[in-house]
Amino acid sequence: MEVDTQLELFGKVLSAPVLISSMTGGTDLASRINRILAEAAQKTGIAMGLGSQRAGMENPQLASTFKVRDVAPDILLFANLGAVQLNYGYTADDCQRAVDMVGADGLFLHLNALQEALQPEGNPNYSGLLQKIERVCKLVKVPVVVKEVGWGISEKAARQLIQAGVSGVDVAGAGGTSWSQVEMYRIEEPHLARVAAAFRSWGIPTVESIINVRKQSRDFPVFASGGIRDGIEIAKCIALGATLAGMASPFLKAADHSQEETISVIEEIKQEIRICMFAVGTSSLNDLRDNRALLFSLGHP
Repeated sequence: MEVDTQLELFGKVLSAPVLISSMTGGTDLASRINRILAEAAQKTGIAMGLGSQRAGMENPQLASTFKVRDVAPDILLFANLGAVQLNYGYTADDCQRAVDMVGADGLFLHLNALQEALQPEGNPNYSGLLQKIERVCKLVKVPVVVKEVGWGISEKAARQLIQAGVSGVDVAGAGGTSWSQVEMYRIEEPHLARVAAAFRSWGIPTVESIINVRKQSRDFPVFASGGIRDGIEIAKCIALGATLAGMASPFLKAADHSQEETISVIEEIKQEIRICMFAVGTSSLNDLRDNRALLFSLGHP
């Protein structure tokens, strides 16, 4: 049986439903990592999201740490800004500038409300943000995908975002990096660190988050992420209704070693997806959707 893992998304053909999730930028080391990741994505035909570009927007000397198009001219590439910055002076024009800065095909607007609330220097004003996201969707020239950062997406949030006109949602459910735990270690004041520690297990799991979005629309693009570690878990997410799945930690560890190691990890993941599809008798990603054999074995990615 021939197994085809290809898909088309936002005008780009991907070899597999795999996304290198947003991670880093703003330093020399981050620049090196971004370029290794991007070139690996180019050679293996998968998508990539850049880390938050706020540093590059506010300090032009750091913009180059996000630029990867010269080594990855063909990949599906996402620019990235914090959605809350729309309440702190950023506009749709700034969002377009972030896209143009890196030659991106789409824009991630990430949501990190809990993290902002825990940070002593955080920006927790989310009032009226949905209307500003809607305006960005209308004015920016590329698809806008709203991305959580590890706490998942509720049914209400999914419904509101779809109505606002976003082109996709990255659920980034609980199960991967806990940014509340990161803040727990970063915060110097003991009482604030204890507050952050209380939220270590906060969030909606990835599986439930995918279902929450799927309840609103069957065909709406859903990116699954949050604790996903291999191709079998990616295949399970596709069976559940995701369009593609993002991973961060496995790629970051590989990129810190070498580009060859990064390519090897990506190819292993793609092979796991193919074997999983073969094992349950599906020849395409479309056929993999709602596959009962995988759904019955579905655990928490």
